[in-house]
Amino acid sequence: MKTAEKTKLTVGATINAPVEKVWKLMNEPQHMVKWNFASDDWHSPHAENDLRVGGKLLARMEAKDGSFGFDFGGVYDKVEKFKQIAYTLGDGRKVEITFETDNNTTKITEVFEAESANSPEMQQQGWQAIMNNFKKYVETSGTMENMHFEIVIDAKPEKVFKVMLDDKTYREWTKIFNPTSHYKGSWEKESKILFVGTDEHGNEGGMVSRIKENIPNKFISIEHLGLLENGLEKTTGPEVEPWSGGLENYTFTEQNGKTLLEVDLITKTKLDENMSSYFKEAWPKALQKLKTICEEN
Repeated sequence: MKTAEKTKLTVGATINAPVEKVWKLMNEPQHMVKWNFASDDWHSPHAENDLRVGGKLLARMEAKDGSFGFDFGGVYDKVEKFKQIAYTLGDGRKVEITFETDNNTTKITEVFEAESANSPEMQQQGWQAIMNNFKKYVETSGTMENMHFEIVIDAKPEKVFKVMLDDKTYREWTKIFNPTSHYKGSWEKESKILFVGTDEHGNEGGMVSRIKENIPNKFISIEHLGLLENGLEKTTGPEVEPWSGGLENYTFTEQNGKTLLEVDLITKTKLDENMSSYFKEAWPKALQKLKTICEEN
């Protein structure tokens, strides 16, 4: 009996970056988790990649609200550096990716065999959305700042979430950044919120932001819109540019009754060396303070 030929679908993108950079960001796990999802309400919390013939690819993909998730994985059939990758998925379907370079641009073409559970149109849209996300990640990665911090807290996500956001305890764990640190506003999705601290002269400064996403006990995304200077909100001007559009994301993952809290800070432009060093020193201390509060109470 002749086996029915699988439907092949094609997605692609032309990326303004040399193939060496495209290859690196596509295949290294620490980068894969930053782009391997089709929309903002999904994420990829974990990835593994043994990039060689016979090696295994594994990427975990989950809805941020915890409603659904799955492992995407396969075994490599062909790896030709900077030119071609081919692998077989766990259900036997084939995927082939080719790279064509022209000076500082790279054209990626990805051909994959469709599955039968969803329409070809839906599958093509989903895979293309991930490809578009990858293109965006590659083209902005050289100019943006992406800082990651994490800590395991001996308390369930419900408690960590509450302690982190409650006005009284928020002031305690964020004292690391400013002794008078507090917020004004609401943590509800789409709400405006100000993150405030006063200087030695009593002037208020901080960030003007909005809550882009709030999935209780799972995920919070803060989008920064501008700066608060002397009590005045500024959302335009050169001093605002490094912060406008930046994200501050918190992910809460339960691990055997404990919580892995991950913090990702993303700005559209690189921070200066002093600010970057400050965050790298202050954030671990702040998370340690939050851990202490959660575990003591």
